[in-house]
Amino acid sequence: MKNHNNQIPKFTALIPLLVFVITFLGIGIYNDDFYVLPAPIAVIVGIVVAFLMFKQSINSKIDILLKGCGDHKILTMCLIYLLAGAFAAITNATESVDAIVNLGMDYIAIEYIYLGIFLIAAFLSISTGTSVGAIVTLAPIVVGFSEQGDISLAVLSGALLGGAMFGDNLSVISDTTIAATQSLDCKMSDKFKENIKLALPAALITLVVLTVQGLDLSSSSLDAVNYEYSVIKIMPYILVILLSIIGVNVFITLFFGIISAGILGVFYGDFTLMESTRIAYDGFTNMTEIFLLSLLTGGLAALVEKNGGIDYLLNKIKVLIKSKTSAQFGIATLVSTINMAIANNTVSIIISGSIAKTINDEYGLTNRKTASILDIFACISQGILPYGAQVLMILSFSKGQIGYIDLMQNTWYLLILFITTVLFISLQPVFLKYKKK
Repeated sequence: MKNHNNQIPKFTALIPLLVFVITFLGIGIYNDDFYVLPAPIAVIVGIVVAFLMFKQSINSKIDILLKGCGDHKILTMCLIYLLAGAFAAITNATESVDAIVNLGMDYIAIEYIYLGIFLIAAFLSISTGTSVGAIVTLAPIVVGFSEQGDISLAVLSGALLGGAMFGDNLSVISDTTIAATQSLDCKMSDKFKENIKLALPAALITLVVLTVQGLDLSSSSLDAVNYEYSVIKIMPYILVILLSIIGVNVFITLFFGIISAGILGVFYGDFTLMESTRIAYDGFTNMTEIFLLSLLTGGLAALVEKNGGIDYLLNKIKVLIKSKTSAQFGIATLVSTINMAIANNTVSIIISGSIAKTINDEYGLTNRKTASILDIFACISQGILPYGAQVLMILSFSKGQIGYIDLMQNTWYLLILFITTVLFISLQPVFLKYKKK
């Protein structure tokens, strides 16, 4: 069987992609740090191998690489990253993150501390688009709370991890959301609406569990703390979330978010108008790694696809796919497996995105649903990896007070999200038959 490029699907064409993954994974394991090697450098190693292996002329390979880098979806993704970076940098400069945390802490009663940490982490992660950022911000507070009374650090940490992953999965400015929606060519608002159907029930069940766990807690130590914040500084986040949900173009949404945060910052004296431009540019540069990673991965994927690697992988996956249901599970397994290999949910979505899109189109799935599945399973696998950034960060802040097993036993949200998503995919055909009747 030949593909649309008249190339025979073959395993050897996947070698450059495997070199990228193995290089990134191998160096991470050797150094016990999966962020010691910048991911774009690992991609370049794969590109060099592709240039050495594939038989086209050097000019043809350069042309294929550049077309892959310049793909409409890749460039759109990269521009969104830049705007998201600027928005995050300016809101950080206005101390909007502190406002979110202090507002939440001001209203939490001790018996709802577990539930409260989940909600604050969720809102912070949705607003800023980063689960790691939410964890870094809240982990010291969580450790401090655990030293008061009979509050469990393991339960607090599980609530923090669950809330951070819930928000990252839904956030419209998260790297994973941007990658998933652009790969599947769907609106962020559509993906959000599809995603919330699965994430919200799991979150609500989690909140019930955390509420029950906290009912017996008692302490007066939280009442003595005075939290200072300005509610208006949270408004740029609210604006971005609302505009995204109602379906406003993502570029316009982020532009207005940046402008509103900038106006607030100037008004409150956090920075001058000219300083805001430098902060926005710093936000651009903060996204350099993910920008280059997306660009170069697009080029590498184009080289691999041109030589039959992607079609080989698709043929192997299709053997296991018998229906729309198994197609969705196939996509879920693909992105989870890649993420377990490289411990980076954004990269795993970028790598598996084009394959997921092909399966999506061939089996008549909906773009928004497939984008949601990609993001959810990347989120779940990332959240349970013992060598993932989120888990490592929490365990690091705990300073040995809890272990990996303790954390996983109390991260209710990821377990419940997995169960609800699997049930949703499995029972979908039944619901559709019932609707037709």
